[in-house]
Amino acid sequence: MSKAFIALGSNLQNPALQIKNAFLALEKLSKTKLVKQSSLYQSAPMGYLDQPDFINAVAEISTQLKPEALLEALLNIENEAGRERPFANAARVLDLDLLLYDDLVLRTKILTLPHPRMHARGFVLLPLAEIAPDLMLPKAGNVVKLAQLYKNQSITKI
Repeated sequence: MSKAFIALGSNLQNPALQIKNAFLALEKLSKTKLVKQSSLYQSAPMGYLDQPDFINAVAEISTQLKPEALLEALLNIENEAGRERPFANAARVLDLDLLLYDDLVLRTKILTLPHPRMHARGFVLLPLAEIAPDLMLPKAGNVVKLAQLYKNQSITKI
């Protein structure tokens, strides 16, 4: 079994419920077990600012799915929730990002691991630090220390 971390985000159609439903969908994935889930966090949008705040969380899973198959399963969960992609950083019903998969470093056309922007996203680091405080991020260090850089930003545990 491999260990993976997934970031969850939503800012449309009852975002807290979308995240809770996504946790349930992760539990139902083939050859996969939901190990931990963070609390929910509210955060201001990044990039495109004219949209509602987001609800974010992070999940730890144990899986036998290979990284590309796991990514495909995550995209299927997004699509089943009604995810649309009209433009970059648009509001979304559900966003699932594969952050880490064991210690794998990978760069393909469809997947980069570790997630290339996770180190600069407080809405990822804070819930990740909650469920995996001893986690060391490649080339960045301890997740708790990184998360401290974002604790005073507009990210609130709910």
